[in-house]
This record gives sequence, C-alpha cells and structure tokens, in this order.
Amino acid sequence: MKALFIGGTGTISSAVSKLVVEKGWDLYLLNRGNRLDQVPEGATVIKGDIQNEKAVAELIKDFHFDVVVDFIAFKPEHVERDIRLFTNKTKQFIFISSASAYQKPLSYYRTSESTPLRNPYWEYSRDKIACEEVLMAEYRNNQFPVTIVRPSHTYGEQKVPVAFYGKNGSWQVVERIRQGKPVIIHGDGTSLWTLTHNTDFAKAFVGLMANQGAIGEAVHITSDEALTWNKIYDCIGSVFDMEVKKIHVATDFLVGCRPDLEGPLLGDKAGCAVFDNSKIKRLVPDFIATKRFDEGVREAIEHILAYPELQKTDEEFDRFCDKLINVQQAGLNMFKELF
Repeated sequence: MKALFIGGTGTISSAVSKLVVEKGWDLYLLNRGNRLDQVPEGATVIKGDIQNEKAVAELIKDFHFDVVVDFIAFKPEHVERDIRLFTNKTKQFIFISSASAYQKPLSYYRTSESTPLRNPYWEYSRDKIACEEVLMAEYRNNQFPVTIVRPSHTYGEQKVPVAFYGKNGSWQVVERIRQGKPVIIHGDGTSLWTLTHNTDFAKAFVGLMANQGAIGEAVHITSDEALTWNKIYDCIGSVFDMEVKKIHVATDFLVGCRPDLEGPLLGDKAGCAVFDNSKIKRLVPDFIATKRFDEGVREAIEHILAYPELQKTDEEFDRFCDKLINVQQAGLNMFKELF
C-alpha cells in the first residue's frame, strides 16, 4: 500500500508517519525538507512546496497512491488545489480539519459528528468548515474519495498542552509552575477538556487509511478522558511535586486584554470538549486511547527537560501574566475598599 503525506513532520503527522511505516506502508512525504529529523526511517521525502502546484504536479506525475493526506491545508483554495492535483491519483484523500469547527457555544456538552459546524469566534475554524464544504461537494458531485478527520487538542513529547501561552509556546507556563509562580486559568477552571496523545491519535488514523467505510465520512479522533482545566494544570504540577497556584480570570476579561485569544479561548478552550467516539470505534473496531494525560504529560516534560533547545522562555508572556494577576488583585482590593 502506498501513501503520500503532505507535511508529515508535525505533532500529529509525525506520530502517524512513524506508525504507517511500522505497519509496512510505502510512505512518501511531500514537504520542503526543513524537518528531516522528524522523518521516520523507511519513508521517502519528495522535496517540494505544495503551494507550487505546477511543480508538485510534475513531481507526482508518475505516481498513483492508495491514500493521500494533507496535514497542512487550511483554506478553501488549498483543498481546491488538492482536488486538481489528486483527482484520479488516489483511492482516498484525507483532509485534516479541526474539532474547533463544531458549534460554539455548544448547545449540548457532548460532541458527536452530527453536532453542527459553526464558530463565530475563530477564522481558523471557519476556514476549516469552508474546506470541508468544498470537499464534500466534490465527493457528492464527482465522487472525489474524501475522508474528513477532526482532531481536537492533540499533543506529543515536544510540547506541553496548556490553555494559552505567548509567542514562544507553552514552556513558560510550565516554568511558572516549576518556580512556584501563579498561573492563569480561564474561567473557574471547571470546564471539561479532552487531551489526546499523538500516538493514540495515530492508531485510529491509520485504521481509517484505505478504509472504504470512511469514504464520504467525517469523524473526530480523541481520547475518552475528559479533565477539568484545574486538573490538567495539577497534572503538570505533579511532575515537579508542586502545588499549582491557580489564578482564575474571566475569559471575557482575558480576551479583552489579549484580543488574539478570542479564537483559541472563546472559539475553542473556554467551552467543554467531551466527545462521543462511537463513530471512530465503529470504523476502527480495535481503537482505544490508552495514554492517560498524567502519563503523557510527564513523558513530554521529561523529554523537554532532556533537550534544552525545547525549553523556550518567554519573558513577555511572563510579564503579561504578572501584570494581569496584579490588575485583578488591585481591582478586588479597590472594590473591598469602596464597599
């Protein structure tokens, strides 16, 4: 079986690439060759930029694939290009969408594939919805063999998942916990959130590849473990035997202070993310997510501690947290003095 991955070296795609090779697939990765250290042994890199459609068409002119997966398509024009490139060149095309495309705010806490797609807060999610619509129209009208996969918050060994962070990634949040400094959690920290390890995601994803029952279908892949944000941060703290000092800040206030958080918070992490996974389990009967978050986050932190280059500090984010915490406390003190 022959597969082409566009991308293939990110958090999700690297785990899938590794498992696909282990399963004996003939795997090709189309990318610019900037992260060759993430390419699994046995995979073949086709060096090219997917944005250069003419050049890619030339690179793949003699290929035909059982499965093509685009991990880096974000806008309708990206999938329109993919349709042109891969019509009659693959038996299945898998598009990576996002669970953030589901209705926000939710009308029911538990999300299934029948939950409406609507996100007024995040352009990223609206673009993913538009991509899905283009692909499903092509499936209905021209039998383009699409499968849509909607990941939720998926993580691996190179990044610790947190609610929000600054320009340099999530490590500064971990550092604040390790140093005994308070960390900000949106809302009251009791909304439920699902985190999925990339190795678990890969098991279900590979089960969808060359799966004729998945053609024309949309499916999400997540763990069944839903934790509160308070518990998620406690799991991080437990790695260092530290009690996490939590400061709860209203989501609206956070977004008012940092408007760039509207999408990632109001459009995603502020609500509950609890998933009905019966569909993926029907399509891939042996799938079960086995990596608990407390285990996965410990492995991630231990890996990052072993590689200093992954410990990206962020003084600007640190100052933002301190200022916001001080402003909230000052406002509370002022209220108490007035009343």
